[in-house]
Amino acid sequence: MSQPMIQTQELTKVYGDITAVDHLNLTVNEGEIFGFLGPNGAGKTTTILLLMGLSTPTSGTAMVGGYDVVKDSKEVRKIAGNLPEFAGYYEDLTAKQCLDYIGQLNDLPRTEREKRITDLLADVGLTKWKDMKVEKFSRGMKQRLGIAQALIKNPKIVFLDEPTIGIDPEGTKELRDLIFRLNRDRGLTVFLSSHLLHEVQLTCSRVGIIRQGKLEETATVEDLTKGLTGKEGKSIEFKLSKVTRELLKELKGLEGVTSVTEENDRLYVYMTEDNTKGVSETITKHGAIILLMKPREYTLEEVFMKYYEGFKGR
Repeated sequence: MSQPMIQTQELTKVYGDITAVDHLNLTVNEGEIFGFLGPNGAGKTTTILLLMGLSTPTSGTAMVGGYDVVKDSKEVRKIAGNLPEFAGYYEDLTAKQCLDYIGQLNDLPRTEREKRITDLLADVGLTKWKDMKVEKFSRGMKQRLGIAQALIKNPKIVFLDEPTIGIDPEGTKELRDLIFRLNRDRGLTVFLSSHLLHEVQLTCSRVGIIRQGKLEETATVEDLTKGLTGKEGKSIEFKLSKVTRELLKELKGLEGVTSVTEENDRLYVYMTEDNTKGVSETITKHGAIILLMKPREYTLEEVFMKYYEGFKGR
């Protein structure tokens, strides 16, 4: 087995009275697209700075690609690319000139630099605009250029901090496809920090949820959903030909039923024990036709909110 690309033990960062990252224990495997979730101020960006060797931990350790982020910070930055949330660009340079300058900063020989720039412009879909000044780029084009800049040194892992903020749906899909392609073709490990839960659900194989610096959960979206369903008991989603007040009242009074909610054109019945037979019979007794019946499936946003609701009382 290959070693994890990221491994932290009790990683902590304190700023005065604020603990930005609180005893973080995290493992990210090589070749994984990992989503790091949390609202603004949860500790996502601070974690990336620590993992890039750009900030020193107060305590604990972190390894990236087998290198200690404190003792071997230069080696870490050789194998890790980074696209910050508020990336800066040289607006008066062209896309090609920007990449050439970043390549020089990374000590790439001219011949190698030129080849990588040509390949990267093609990879991120900017070949057509290679000689256009960055000041004329859209937000999505700048983000693609930012990813190219992060990849100029041919890293093993890339950190993307809120990469789709401010980008329209078409640009967001293009970035998502680019991430998939880089992961598939290069075996690139991707650490994607975001609070856009729908996008993370579409992109990442596994996610970690961070709150006030603490890593609360790490799992696949499917396992998070299963865990949530297990906590709530059995949840059934119905689509009915009609819903009446009398039906809702009787359903709520059935044995084992804890709650009944309506969302859009769906009816959700939550049970501590399986009484699907009784629920179905009650629906038909009230003259409604069952058009759809299946176990409740949660979106990542619903899972995220349920976790955060559970943490409020801690």
